[in-house]
Amino acid sequence: MSGVKITDTILRDAHQSLIATRMRTEDMLPIADKLDRVGFHSLEVWGGATFDSCLRFLNEDPWGRLRALRKAFKNTKLQMLLRGQNLLGYKHYSDDVVEMFVKKSIENGIDIIRIFDALNDPRNIRKSIEATKKHGGHAQAAISYTTSPVHNNEYYINLSVEMEKMGADSICIKDMSGILMPYEAEKLVKGLKENVSVPIQIHSHFTSGIANQTYMKAIEAGADIIDTAISPLGMGTSQPATESMIASLQGSPYYPDIDMDLLLEITDYFKELRDKYVEEGLLNNKVLNVDVRTLKYQIPGGMLSNLVSQLNSQGALDKFDEVLEEVPKVREDLGYPPLVTPMSQMVGTTAVFNVLLGERYKMIPTETKNYVKGLYGKPAVPIKEEIRKKIIGDEKVFTGRPADLMDPELHRMRNEIKEYIEQDEDVLTYALFPQVAIDFFKYRQAERYKIDTDLLNEEFKTYPV
Repeated sequence: MSGVKITDTILRDAHQSLIATRMRTEDMLPIADKLDRVGFHSLEVWGGATFDSCLRFLNEDPWGRLRALRKAFKNTKLQMLLRGQNLLGYKHYSDDVVEMFVKKSIENGIDIIRIFDALNDPRNIRKSIEATKKHGGHAQAAISYTTSPVHNNEYYINLSVEMEKMGADSICIKDMSGILMPYEAEKLVKGLKENVSVPIQIHSHFTSGIANQTYMKAIEAGADIIDTAISPLGMGTSQPATESMIASLQGSPYYPDIDMDLLLEITDYFKELRDKYVEEGLLNNKVLNVDVRTLKYQIPGGMLSNLVSQLNSQGALDKFDEVLEEVPKVREDLGYPPLVTPMSQMVGTTAVFNVLLGERYKMIPTETKNYVKGLYGKPAVPIKEEIRKKIIGDEKVFTGRPADLMDPELHRMRNEIKEYIEQDEDVLTYALFPQVAIDFFKYRQAERYKIDTDLLNEEFKTYPV
Protein backbone atom coordinates (compact mmCIF):
# COMPACT_ATOMS: atom_id res chain seq x y z
CA MET A 1 0.00 0.00 0.00
CA SER A 2 1.04 3.65 -0.34
CA GLY A 3 1.78 5.65 2.79
CA VAL A 4 -0.89 7.08 5.02
CA LYS A 5 -2.03 10.57 4.00
CA ILE A 6 -1.77 13.59 6.28
CA THR A 7 -4.24 16.41 6.84
CA ASP A 8 -2.57 19.15 8.86
CA THR A 9 -4.73 21.35 11.08
CA ILE A 10 -2.20 24.10 11.87
CA LEU A 11 -4.35 26.76 10.17
CA ARG A 12 -7.64 25.77 11.86
CA ASP A 13 -8.12 23.26 14.67
CA ALA A 14 -4.60 23.55 16.05
CA HIS A 15 -4.91 27.25 16.84
CA GLN A 16 -8.59 26.88 17.73
CA SER A 17 -7.57 24.34 20.36
CA LEU A 18 -4.52 26.12 21.79
CA ILE A 19 -4.87 29.88 21.24
CA ALA A 20 -8.65 30.36 21.03
CA THR A 21 -8.66 30.64 17.21
CA ARG A 22 -6.63 33.84 17.19
CA MET A 23 -4.18 33.16 14.34
CA ARG A 24 -4.41 35.97 11.83
CA THR A 25 -4.35 35.64 8.06
CA GLU A 26 -1.20 37.77 7.97
CA ASP A 27 0.53 35.08 10.04
CA MET A 28 -0.59 32.33 7.67
CA LEU A 29 0.34 33.72 4.28
CA PRO A 30 4.16 33.99 4.71
CA ILE A 31 4.45 30.22 5.22
CA ALA A 32 1.81 29.20 2.68
CA ASP A 33 4.24 28.40 -0.14
CA LYS A 34 6.22 25.93 1.97
CA LEU A 35 3.05 24.37 3.40
CA ASP A 36 1.80 23.99 -0.16
CA ARG A 37 4.93 22.10 -1.26
CA VAL A 38 5.48 19.76 1.68
CA GLY A 39 3.11 17.03 0.47
CA PHE A 40 0.00 17.15 2.64
CA HIS A 41 -3.18 15.44 1.49
CA SER A 42 -5.06 18.55 2.62
CA LEU A 43 -4.86 21.49 4.98
CA GLU A 44 -7.73 22.31 7.29
CA VAL A 45 -7.93 26.09 7.05
CA TRP A 46 -11.53 27.20 7.66
CA GLY A 47 -14.76 26.44 9.44
CA GLY A 48 -15.20 25.51 13.07
CA ALA A 49 -14.77 28.65 15.18
CA THR A 50 -12.57 30.51 12.65
CA PHE A 51 -15.52 32.29 11.05
CA ASP A 52 -16.79 33.72 14.34
CA SER A 53 -13.32 34.62 15.59
CA CYS A 54 -12.37 36.45 12.40
CA LEU A 55 -15.35 38.75 12.83
CA ARG A 56 -15.56 39.02 16.60
CA PHE A 57 -11.90 39.32 17.60
CA LEU A 58 -9.70 39.93 14.56
CA ASN A 59 -11.74 42.37 12.44
CA GLU A 60 -11.17 40.13 9.43
CA ASP A 61 -13.62 39.06 6.76
CA PRO A 62 -13.60 35.23 6.93
CA TRP A 63 -14.47 35.06 3.24
CA GLY A 64 -11.51 37.31 2.46
CA ARG A 65 -9.28 34.97 4.45
CA LEU A 66 -10.49 31.99 2.46
CA ARG A 67 -9.89 33.73 -0.87
CA ALA A 68 -6.39 34.77 0.20
CA LEU A 69 -5.53 31.22 1.24
CA ARG A 70 -6.93 29.76 -1.96
CA LYS A 71 -4.77 32.11 -3.98
CA ALA A 72 -1.71 31.13 -1.93
CA PHE A 73 -2.21 27.35 -2.13
CA LYS A 74 -1.77 26.19 -5.70
CA ASN A 75 -1.35 22.43 -5.09
CA THR A 76 -2.92 21.43 -1.77
CA LYS A 77 -6.57 20.74 -1.14
CA LEU A 78 -8.19 23.08 1.35
CA GLN A 79 -10.56 21.63 3.91
CA MET A 80 -13.14 23.02 6.33
CA LEU A 81 -15.32 21.80 9.20
CA LEU A 82 -19.09 22.29 8.95
CA ARG A 83 -21.68 21.53 11.62
CA GLY A 84 -24.30 20.21 9.21
CA GLN A 85 -27.54 22.16 9.50
CA ASN A 86 -25.83 24.37 12.14
CA LEU A 87 -23.25 25.45 9.54
CA LEU A 88 -20.70 27.43 11.61
CA GLY A 89 -23.21 28.77 14.13
CA TYR A 90 -24.98 27.32 17.12
CA LYS A 91 -28.50 26.72 15.84
CA HIS A 92 -30.20 25.24 12.79
CA TYR A 93 -30.45 27.31 9.62
CA SER A 94 -32.95 27.02 6.81
CA ASP A 95 -32.13 24.92 3.76
CA ASP A 96 -31.66 27.93 1.47
CA VAL A 97 -29.01 29.32 3.83
CA VAL A 98 -27.24 25.93 3.99
CA GLU A 99 -27.32 25.59 0.20
CA MET A 100 -25.86 29.04 -0.43
CA PHE A 101 -23.26 28.72 2.32
CA VAL A 102 -21.92 25.48 0.90
CA LYS A 103 -21.97 26.91 -2.63
CA LYS A 104 -20.03 30.02 -1.63
CA SER A 105 -17.55 28.03 0.47
CA ILE A 106 -16.64 25.96 -2.58
CA GLU A 107 -16.62 28.96 -4.93
CA ASN A 108 -14.23 30.79 -2.61
CA GLY A 109 -11.77 27.93 -2.44
CA ILE A 110 -12.80 24.96 -0.27
CA ASP A 111 -12.23 21.49 -1.77
CA ILE A 112 -13.24 19.19 1.09
CA ILE A 113 -16.09 19.84 3.53
CA ARG A 114 -16.10 17.71 6.67
CA ILE A 115 -19.75 17.59 7.77
CA PHE A 116 -20.89 16.41 11.18
CA ASP A 117 -23.92 16.61 13.43
CA ALA A 118 -23.62 16.84 17.21
CA LEU A 119 -26.26 14.11 17.61
CA ASN A 120 -25.14 11.93 14.70
CA ASP A 121 -28.63 12.50 13.28
CA PRO A 122 -28.27 11.80 9.53
CA ARG A 123 -31.21 14.10 8.75
CA ASN A 124 -29.08 17.05 9.91
CA ILE A 125 -26.22 16.41 7.46
CA ARG A 126 -28.17 15.32 4.38
CA LYS A 127 -28.67 18.82 2.94
CA SER A 128 -25.00 19.76 3.40
CA ILE A 129 -23.83 16.56 1.71
CA GLU A 130 -26.21 17.07 -1.21
CA ALA A 131 -25.15 20.72 -1.63
CA THR A 132 -21.44 19.88 -1.43
CA LYS A 133 -21.71 17.30 -4.18
CA LYS A 134 -23.99 19.50 -6.27
CA HIS A 135 -21.41 22.31 -6.28
CA GLY A 136 -18.39 20.12 -6.96
CA GLY A 137 -16.90 19.64 -3.51
CA HIS A 138 -15.77 16.50 -1.69
CA ALA A 139 -18.34 15.63 1.00
CA GLN A 140 -16.71 14.02 4.02
CA ALA A 141 -19.28 12.80 6.55
CA ALA A 142 -18.01 12.70 10.13
CA ILE A 143 -18.96 10.47 13.03
CA SER A 144 -19.09 12.41 16.32
CA TYR A 145 -17.36 9.78 18.41
CA THR A 146 -18.46 9.12 21.96
CA THR A 147 -19.07 6.16 24.24
CA SER A 148 -22.25 5.14 26.02
CA PRO A 149 -24.39 2.03 26.42
CA VAL A 150 -25.61 2.53 22.82
CA HIS A 151 -22.59 4.13 21.12
CA ASN A 152 -20.66 1.05 20.05
CA ASN A 153 -18.98 -0.15 16.87
CA GLU A 154 -22.19 -1.60 15.46
CA TYR A 155 -23.86 1.80 15.90
CA TYR A 156 -21.01 3.59 14.10
CA ILE A 157 -20.81 1.05 11.29
CA ASN A 158 -24.55 1.33 10.62
CA LEU A 159 -24.26 5.12 10.69
CA SER A 160 -21.37 5.04 8.21
CA VAL A 161 -23.24 2.76 5.84
CA GLU A 162 -26.10 5.27 5.86
CA MET A 163 -23.65 8.13 5.28
CA GLU A 164 -22.20 6.41 2.24
CA LYS A 165 -25.69 5.84 0.85
CA MET A 166 -26.33 9.58 1.30
CA GLY A 167 -23.36 10.31 -0.97
CA ALA A 168 -20.41 10.73 1.41
CA ASP A 169 -17.13 10.65 -0.52
CA SER A 170 -15.18 9.74 2.63
CA ILE A 171 -15.88 9.18 6.32
CA CYS A 172 -14.08 10.70 9.29
CA ILE A 173 -14.05 9.33 12.83
CA LYS A 174 -14.14 12.63 14.72
CA ASP A 175 -12.85 11.98 18.24
CA MET A 176 -13.19 15.49 19.66
CA SER A 177 -12.47 14.47 23.27
CA GLY A 178 -9.47 12.20 22.65
CA ILE A 179 -11.23 9.18 24.14
CA LEU A 180 -10.98 6.68 21.26
CA MET A 181 -8.75 3.95 22.67
CA PRO A 182 -6.13 2.29 20.42
CA TYR A 183 -7.59 -1.20 20.25
CA GLU A 184 -11.13 0.13 19.89
CA ALA A 185 -9.88 2.24 16.99
CA GLU A 186 -8.41 -0.87 15.39
CA LYS A 187 -11.74 -2.72 15.68
CA LEU A 188 -13.78 0.24 14.47
CA VAL A 189 -11.59 0.96 11.44
CA LYS A 190 -11.58 -2.72 10.46
CA GLY A 191 -15.37 -2.80 10.75
CA LEU A 192 -15.73 0.31 8.63
CA LYS A 193 -13.35 -0.97 5.95
CA GLU A 194 -15.42 -4.17 5.72
CA ASN A 195 -18.72 -2.31 5.34
CA VAL A 196 -18.05 0.89 3.39
CA SER A 197 -15.98 1.50 0.27
CA VAL A 198 -14.94 5.14 0.79
CA PRO A 199 -11.68 6.33 2.45
CA ILE A 200 -11.56 6.50 6.25
CA GLN A 201 -9.96 9.45 8.07
CA ILE A 202 -9.12 9.70 11.79
CA HIS A 203 -9.32 12.93 13.76
CA SER A 204 -8.42 12.98 17.44
CA HIS A 205 -7.09 15.31 20.13
CA PHE A 206 -4.09 14.70 22.36
CA THR A 207 -6.03 15.82 25.46
CA SER A 208 -5.87 12.45 27.22
CA GLY A 209 -2.39 11.58 25.92
CA ILE A 210 -3.35 8.51 23.86
CA ALA A 211 -4.03 9.82 20.36
CA ASN A 212 -0.64 8.77 18.93
CA GLN A 213 -1.23 5.15 19.91
CA THR A 214 -4.79 5.36 18.59
CA TYR A 215 -3.51 6.64 15.25
CA MET A 216 -0.98 3.82 14.98
CA LYS A 217 -3.57 1.10 15.52
CA ALA A 218 -6.01 2.83 13.17
CA ILE A 219 -3.36 3.09 10.44
CA GLU A 220 -2.46 -0.57 10.82
CA ALA A 221 -6.17 -1.41 10.55
CA GLY A 222 -6.46 0.43 7.23
CA ALA A 223 -7.17 4.10 7.98
CA ASP A 224 -6.33 6.13 4.89
CA ILE A 225 -5.78 9.63 6.35
CA ILE A 226 -4.91 11.06 9.77
CA ASP A 227 -5.20 14.60 11.19
CA THR A 228 -2.08 16.07 12.78
CA ALA A 229 -0.81 19.51 13.79
CA ILE A 230 2.70 20.90 13.29
CA SER A 231 4.37 20.56 16.69
CA PRO A 232 4.55 24.18 17.93
CA LEU A 233 0.74 24.10 17.99
CA GLY A 234 0.33 20.35 18.37
CA MET A 235 -0.40 18.03 21.30
CA GLY A 236 -2.20 19.22 24.43
CA THR A 237 -5.80 19.85 23.45
CA SER A 238 -4.68 19.98 19.78
CA GLN A 239 -3.86 17.07 17.46
CA PRO A 240 -0.80 14.78 17.66
CA ALA A 241 2.36 16.45 16.38
CA THR A 242 2.85 16.03 12.62
CA GLU A 243 6.62 15.56 12.71
CA SER A 244 6.59 12.96 15.51
CA MET A 245 3.72 11.04 13.98
CA ILE A 246 5.46 10.85 10.61
CA ALA A 247 8.78 9.87 12.20
CA SER A 248 7.10 7.03 14.10
CA LEU A 249 6.08 5.48 10.76
CA GLN A 250 9.63 5.25 9.41
CA GLY A 251 10.53 1.76 8.21
CA SER A 252 6.88 0.83 7.68
CA PRO A 253 4.73 0.68 4.54
CA TYR A 254 2.66 3.51 6.04
CA TYR A 255 5.39 6.16 5.86
CA PRO A 256 3.89 9.17 4.02
CA ASP A 257 5.38 10.96 1.05
CA ILE A 258 6.30 14.14 2.92
CA ASP A 259 9.31 16.43 2.44
CA MET A 260 10.67 16.28 6.01
CA ASP A 261 13.40 18.89 5.42
CA LEU A 262 10.82 21.38 4.24
CA LEU A 263 8.51 20.38 7.12
CA LEU A 264 11.24 21.23 9.64
CA GLU A 265 11.60 24.70 8.07
CA ILE A 266 7.85 25.12 8.55
CA THR A 267 8.23 24.00 12.17
CA ASP A 268 10.82 26.75 12.75
CA TYR A 269 8.39 29.35 11.42
CA PHE A 270 5.62 28.28 13.75
CA LYS A 271 8.03 28.11 16.71
CA GLU A 272 8.65 31.83 16.29
CA LEU A 273 4.96 32.46 15.84
CA ARG A 274 4.17 30.49 18.97
CA ASP A 275 6.66 32.61 20.94
CA LYS A 276 4.76 35.68 19.79
CA TYR A 277 1.46 34.17 20.96
CA VAL A 278 3.00 33.42 24.35
CA GLU A 279 4.12 37.06 24.66
CA GLU A 280 0.60 38.19 23.72
CA GLY A 281 -0.88 35.98 26.44
CA LEU A 282 -2.80 33.81 23.97
CA LEU A 283 -1.19 30.49 24.87
CA ASN A 284 -1.98 29.13 28.33
CA ASN A 285 0.21 26.26 29.49
CA LYS A 286 -2.87 24.50 30.87
CA VAL A 287 -4.01 23.59 27.35
CA LEU A 288 -0.69 21.84 26.77
CA ASN A 289 -1.10 19.42 29.65
CA VAL A 290 -2.44 15.89 29.38
CA ASP A 291 -5.72 15.69 31.32
CA VAL A 292 -6.67 12.08 32.03
CA ARG A 293 -10.00 13.23 33.46
CA THR A 294 -11.10 13.40 29.84
CA LEU A 295 -11.24 9.59 29.79
CA LYS A 296 -13.73 9.56 32.66
CA TYR A 297 -15.87 12.60 31.88
CA GLN A 298 -15.47 12.70 28.06
CA ILE A 299 -15.11 16.46 28.26
CA PRO A 300 -13.16 18.06 25.37
CA GLY A 301 -10.44 20.54 26.26
CA GLY A 302 -12.42 23.53 25.02
CA MET A 303 -15.38 22.53 27.15
CA LEU A 304 -13.14 22.21 30.22
CA SER A 305 -11.90 25.78 29.77
CA ASN A 306 -15.47 27.02 29.26
CA LEU A 307 -16.57 25.39 32.52
CA VAL A 308 -13.68 27.05 34.35
CA SER A 309 -14.66 30.41 32.81
CA GLN A 310 -18.33 30.04 33.79
CA LEU A 311 -17.48 29.10 37.36
CA ASN A 312 -14.87 31.86 37.65
CA SER A 313 -17.42 34.46 36.60
CA GLN A 314 -19.69 33.26 39.43
CA GLY A 315 -16.89 33.11 41.99
CA ALA A 316 -17.50 29.38 42.29
CA LEU A 317 -14.34 27.72 40.99
CA ASP A 318 -14.35 25.57 44.12
CA LYS A 319 -17.35 23.77 42.57
CA PHE A 320 -15.32 22.60 39.56
CA ASP A 321 -14.96 18.96 40.62
CA GLU A 322 -18.65 18.84 41.51
CA VAL A 323 -19.54 20.12 38.04
CA LEU A 324 -17.25 17.52 36.45
CA GLU A 325 -19.18 14.83 38.29
CA GLU A 326 -22.49 16.34 37.20
CA VAL A 327 -21.66 16.51 33.46
CA PRO A 328 -21.96 12.74 32.76
CA LYS A 329 -25.19 12.63 34.79
CA VAL A 330 -26.74 15.39 32.69
CA ARG A 331 -25.46 13.72 29.54
CA GLU A 332 -27.17 10.45 30.53
CA ASP A 333 -30.41 12.31 31.33
CA LEU A 334 -30.32 13.95 27.88
CA GLY A 335 -29.89 10.71 25.93
CA TYR A 336 -26.07 10.49 25.81
CA PRO A 337 -25.37 13.25 23.26
CA PRO A 338 -21.73 13.48 22.10
CA LEU A 339 -20.00 16.42 23.81
CA VAL A 340 -19.34 18.51 20.74
CA THR A 341 -20.68 21.95 19.72
CA PRO A 342 -23.48 22.82 20.41
CA MET A 343 -24.29 19.86 22.70
CA SER A 344 -21.17 20.36 24.84
CA GLN A 345 -22.31 23.91 25.64
CA MET A 346 -25.83 22.75 26.53
CA VAL A 347 -24.72 19.89 28.76
CA GLY A 348 -21.98 21.95 30.42
CA THR A 349 -24.13 24.99 31.17
CA THR A 350 -26.96 22.81 32.47
CA ALA A 351 -24.52 20.99 34.76
CA VAL A 352 -23.23 24.33 36.09
CA PHE A 353 -26.79 25.51 36.84
CA ASN A 354 -27.61 22.23 38.58
CA VAL A 355 -24.60 22.53 40.88
CA LEU A 356 -24.73 26.27 41.61
CA LEU A 357 -28.47 26.29 42.35
CA GLY A 358 -28.29 23.17 44.49
CA GLU A 359 -31.23 21.64 42.69
CA ARG A 360 -31.19 19.69 39.45
CA TYR A 361 -33.07 21.29 36.53
CA LYS A 362 -34.37 24.20 38.60
CA MET A 363 -33.18 26.57 35.88
CA ILE A 364 -32.81 25.36 32.28
CA PRO A 365 -30.97 27.12 29.43
CA THR A 366 -33.27 27.87 26.48
CA GLU A 367 -31.06 25.82 24.14
CA THR A 368 -31.38 22.77 26.39
CA LYS A 369 -35.17 23.15 26.40
CA ASN A 370 -35.19 23.37 22.60
CA TYR A 371 -33.04 20.24 22.40
CA VAL A 372 -35.44 18.31 24.61
CA LYS A 373 -38.30 19.58 22.40
CA GLY A 374 -36.60 17.86 19.43
CA LEU A 375 -35.50 21.07 17.73
CA TYR A 376 -31.89 19.92 17.35
CA GLY A 377 -32.59 16.37 16.21
CA LYS A 378 -32.99 12.91 17.64
CA PRO A 379 -30.88 11.71 20.60
CA ALA A 380 -29.36 8.22 20.46
CA VAL A 381 -31.45 7.23 23.50
CA PRO A 382 -34.97 8.56 24.17
CA ILE A 383 -35.03 11.06 27.03
CA LYS A 384 -36.80 9.59 30.06
CA GLU A 385 -40.28 10.95 30.66
CA GLU A 386 -39.53 12.28 34.15
CA ILE A 387 -36.52 14.25 32.84
CA ARG A 388 -38.49 15.56 29.87
CA LYS A 389 -41.29 16.77 32.18
CA LYS A 390 -38.80 18.48 34.49
CA ILE A 391 -37.34 20.38 31.55
CA ILE A 392 -40.28 21.18 29.25
CA GLY A 393 -43.37 20.09 31.22
CA ASP A 394 -46.17 18.93 28.96
CA GLU A 395 -44.85 20.61 25.79
CA LYS A 396 -44.95 18.43 22.71
CA VAL A 397 -41.74 16.92 21.33
CA PHE A 398 -41.10 17.38 17.60
CA THR A 399 -39.94 14.15 15.97
CA GLY A 400 -39.37 15.31 12.40
CA ARG A 401 -36.34 16.87 10.73
CA PRO A 402 -35.82 20.16 12.59
CA ALA A 403 -35.00 22.20 9.46
CA ASP A 404 -38.40 21.31 8.01
CA LEU A 405 -39.92 23.75 10.51
CA MET A 406 -37.98 26.64 8.95
CA ASP A 407 -39.05 28.86 6.07
CA PRO A 408 -36.52 30.22 3.55
CA GLU A 409 -34.60 33.12 5.13
CA LEU A 410 -32.13 34.54 2.62
CA HIS A 411 -34.46 37.06 0.95
CA ARG A 412 -35.52 38.57 4.28
CA MET A 413 -31.96 38.75 5.52
CA ARG A 414 -30.75 40.40 2.34
CA ASN A 415 -33.31 43.16 2.81
CA GLU A 416 -32.35 43.63 6.45
CA ILE A 417 -28.72 44.46 5.63
CA LYS A 418 -28.98 45.95 2.15
CA GLU A 419 -27.15 49.11 3.29
CA TYR A 420 -24.10 47.07 4.24
CA ILE A 421 -23.85 44.52 1.43
CA GLU A 422 -20.59 44.61 -0.53
CA GLN A 423 -20.53 40.94 -1.60
CA ASP A 424 -23.07 38.11 -1.77
CA GLU A 425 -21.28 36.39 1.12
CA ASP A 426 -22.23 39.23 3.49
CA VAL A 427 -25.77 37.86 3.69
CA LEU A 428 -24.39 34.55 4.94
CA THR A 429 -22.17 36.27 7.47
CA TYR A 430 -25.24 38.09 8.79
CA ALA A 431 -27.28 34.87 8.81
CA LEU A 432 -24.77 33.14 11.06
CA PHE A 433 -23.84 35.95 13.46
CA PRO A 434 -26.29 38.86 13.05
CA GLN A 435 -25.04 41.36 15.64
CA VAL A 436 -21.36 40.49 15.25
CA ALA A 437 -21.77 40.84 11.48
CA ILE A 438 -23.37 44.29 11.76
CA ASP A 439 -20.53 45.45 14.01
CA PHE A 440 -18.00 44.14 11.49
CA PHE A 441 -19.79 45.76 8.53
CA LYS A 442 -19.74 49.11 10.35
CA TYR A 443 -16.03 48.67 11.12
CA ARG A 444 -15.37 47.79 7.48
CA GLN A 445 -17.17 50.91 6.26
CA ALA A 446 -15.35 53.11 8.76
CA GLU A 447 -11.97 51.70 7.75
CA ARG A 448 -12.73 52.25 4.06
CA TYR A 449 -13.84 55.81 4.71
CA LYS A 450 -10.69 56.42 6.75
CA ILE A 451 -8.49 55.07 3.93
CA ASP A 452 -10.29 57.17 1.29
CA THR A 453 -9.96 60.30 3.46
CA ASP A 454 -6.25 59.68 3.98
CA LEU A 455 -5.75 59.33 0.23
CA LEU A 456 -7.68 62.54 -0.40
CA ASN A 457 -5.61 64.44 2.16
CA GLU A 458 -2.46 63.10 0.55
CA GLU A 459 -3.61 64.47 -2.83
CA PHE A 460 -4.27 67.92 -1.34
CA LYS A 461 -0.67 67.99 -0.10
CA THR A 462 0.54 67.94 -3.71
CA TYR A 463 -0.96 71.36 -4.39
CA PRO A 464 1.20 74.40 -3.63
CA VAL A 465 0.08 76.48 -0.68
